[in-house]
Amino acid sequence: MLDKKVIELLNDQINKEFYSAYLYLDIANYYTANDLDGFANWYTIQAQEERDHALLFLKYLQINGIPVELKAIDKPDKIFSGHIDPLLAGAEHERYVTSLIHNIYDAAYGVKDFRTMQFLDWFVKEQMEEEENADKMVNKYKLFGDDPKSLYLLDQELAARIYSAPSLVL
Repeated sequence: MLDKKVIELLNDQINKEFYSAYLYLDIANYYTANDLDGFANWYTIQAQEERDHALLFLKYLQINGIPVELKAIDKPDKIFSGHIDPLLAGAEHERYVTSLIHNIYDAAYGVKDFRTMQFLDWFVKEQMEEEENADKMVNKYKLFGDDPKSLYLLDQELAARIYSAPSLVL
């Protein structure tokens, strides 16, 4: 049986992951409206990943016999005034998600919930990758974004990203 606080945090994380998907779809919409289809592709795929993360948390609770409570998903409220703004928002959001995963891990550790800690190990590693990717996007834009030709090439690079479902097996 899972600890009540751990269950609450895991259930809340489902909502946070779906919010992340909404945020990344909003960012993709921004880039589509600005004719940066490669950036839009990158964030659309990012939204798919976040949706799948939510489903992994959902499935974990279900496997453990815990009823899942789906909550309302907040509307993204970021306003972007330049092409770098969504990238900065994405990087900031990934650091926030990392803090959420660490909070759940800490709660599981506190009650010696080794099963949940093992489940979360994948997310800890995933968040390291997510933060690295977000930071690289910001850095690449800072290096190339002011030059139209370089921005075009960066957009083409991001257009090549394809979706790959998470490799976590429950």
